[in-house]
Amino acid sequence: MSEPSMVLPVILALVLGFGVAMYVVLDGFDLGIGILFPFFPDEGERDQIMNSVAPFWDGNETWLVLGGVTLWAAFPKGFAVIMPAVYMPVIVMLLALIFRGVAFEFRWVSKPHHRAWDLSFAAGSALAAFAQGLILGGLLQGFEIRDGQFADRPFHWFTPFSLMCGFALVTGYALLGATWLMMKTEGELARKVREMGVPLLLALLGFIVLVSVWTPLQFARIAERWFSIPNIFFLIQVPVATALLAWLCWRGIRGGRDVLPFASAVGIFLLAFAGLVLSNIPYLVPGAMTIWEAAAHPGSQLFFLVGAAILLPMILAYTVLVFWLFRGKIKAGEGYH
Repeated sequence: MSEPSMVLPVILALVLGFGVAMYVVLDGFDLGIGILFPFFPDEGERDQIMNSVAPFWDGNETWLVLGGVTLWAAFPKGFAVIMPAVYMPVIVMLLALIFRGVAFEFRWVSKPHHRAWDLSFAAGSALAAFAQGLILGGLLQGFEIRDGQFADRPFHWFTPFSLMCGFALVTGYALLGATWLMMKTEGELARKVREMGVPLLLALLGFIVLVSVWTPLQFARIAERWFSIPNIFFLIQVPVATALLAWLCWRGIRGGRDVLPFASAVGIFLLAFAGLVLSNIPYLVPGAMTIWEAAAHPGSQLFFLVGAAILLPMILAYTVLVFWLFRGKIKAGEGYH
């Protein structure tokens, strides 16, 4: 291979990974508040919860678009294999996100007849998170490819492993949502979510341990990646750092801290994502197609990279600006609607 055809897929894989990581963290906490929504029947608390993410939620989903477009434009062969493999959970996820977004806006204008929109907001959030877990599980467990095309069963993604990934992601997003509300609210609402924090943290850690045991037992290539020498001496830092962040999150929740629980929960998510990447690089389709095999022509990749180099700083700048402008806590009765 020529040098551009070797280097460009690596750069664009980093762009793809960055976009996915940003989406999981940023849209994760506002999906999380939707997952927690049914546990707060009080109307004032529900208004406060939704106002805590009102300036952020639609901008957060920009990262999903960036990730999808990067996969389509930079790795079309991978896109052509991955999409048929997970069509159904992808469609479910997109429909759930649409219903959730519509419910977010319509809830305010339909008061006092807004109960159906409350249900749509909560159900859309939980269903979108669960569908993302199904997609993740379906990709991690792999599928059959023949002549560069998906050739497995339509419901290959419906397995105990992918279902476990779905419940794990719902739990993780709920933790992000709870720690976000600890940071953004005060009073009775903050006290209630703080009580939820430790059980959610322990549940997420349980799922992380389960995935960490399940994947090397089921996939020999992952076991070799993590437990061969000298890899184990470098990769052991990931679970050690995860344990440290979990302890910090627990301390922050129990100690009444505002920012520490959310920051450490984000760190746990990023380390879990890093662990999955380290388990599968250089594969885009785990065990079947590398980033170089999935890549577009170098000219197409270079064209996309120029566009990404222009747009990515703009998206980052917008994200930072919004979070800075709407920093601070949302008090009961305050809002942006």
